[in-house]
Amino acid sequence: MFSTLAPILLQATGETLYMVAVSLTIATAFGLPLGVLLATSGRGELFEALWFQRVFGPLVNATRSVPFIILAVAIIPFTRFVVGTSIGTSAAIVPLTVAAIPFIARIIEGAMREVDGGLIEAAQAMGARPVQVVTKVLLPEALPGIIHGLTLTAVTLIGYSAMVGAVGAGGLGDLGIRYGYQRFRPDVMAAVVITLIVVVQVVQSFGDYLARKADKRNI
Repeated sequence: MFSTLAPILLQATGETLYMVAVSLTIATAFGLPLGVLLATSGRGELFEALWFQRVFGPLVNATRSVPFIILAVAIIPFTRFVVGTSIGTSAAIVPLTVAAIPFIARIIEGAMREVDGGLIEAAQAMGARPVQVVTKVLLPEALPGIIHGLTLTAVTLIGYSAMVGAVGAGGLGDLGIRYGYQRFRPDVMAAVVITLIVVVQVVQSFGDYLARKADKRNI
């Protein structure tokens, strides 16, 4: 029984990791600059732009407040526009990315706002330009918090990827529903749950390791 389940489980795990890795990468590419601007565009800050706060602050909050499964269904037309289909692992990357962008933006904003203001003032006193303050002070000092946040995002995306399995996205969620729940195979369900737990533990442990390495207090 295990010999027949193992190849399917391995393929589903690969699909889940593919969805999470690609969506996390794309979401970080968009969420990082958005988070930086949210953290530095307030009144009296490095890139003061109150209109940006008024527009994108509520937009980020609104997107984060929508339950993921509803978001995935609501943006099906956009998903079809981007990848040409609303079914499959590639299609699942679209809602996963859209859901992750505001999440990552707020994580990066929060990590940057925790940096000691004295460091920013010291850098400015030495003649650093705003961009240099961000790249040389804020981001390096906030890096451990950012890594912890991205790890949390990855774990959340693993859970989300299981949800989109309910709408034909593939991965472990699809395997659990089609082969486990619909065919009354508790062994398949148990295998999927155990695999998800193992994947989450590995991702969390690796993220914690990277955060410790990036923390200057541990040097």
